[in-house]
Amino acid sequence: MDLRKLKKLIDLVEESGIAELEITEGEEKVKIVKGGSGKEAVVLSPSAPAASPLAAQAVSVLAAAAASAPASTQGEAPTSLEGHIVKSPMVGTFYRSGSPGAKPFVEIGDTVKAGQAICIIEAMKLMNEIEADKDGVIKAIMVENGQPVEYGESLMMIG
Repeated sequence: MDLRKLKKLIDLVEESGIAELEITEGEEKVKIVKGGSGKEAVVLSPSAPAASPLAAQAVSVLAAAAASAPASTQGEAPTSLEGHIVKSPMVGTFYRSGSPGAKPFVEIGDTVKAGQAICIIEAMKLMNEIEADKDGVIKAIMVENGQPVEYGESLMMIG
């Protein structure tokens, strides 16, 4: 399931009065449950025995979204994904490396310094390097390589 769809579904549950939403698309099943604290719990359960890389990345994105939501003080485990979100400064196409087949600028777990290039966004045939705006460790990469991004869309989390 497309990450943008998941984000929209979470927003819809958050804005509406419904408490639970379950959607099955092909072999993937998504269940979004709105808790009493306004925090959503999202469960991805692919029917196939092995989870797809997209599903694994979606879980990272959703965990990051949950980390930015207000935390409940009652019986919920703290999430390990907390940090600063690097957002897209423009509309374009997200690339993790400088050229096809090249090593990505950063991987999850890499330590970065403020000003270090972490990805590229191609806009109108121009390659724009996006730099880390603070020191830290890459905790999540929220966009797939080659995926279109919008202004303000979350790209990575630095903890």
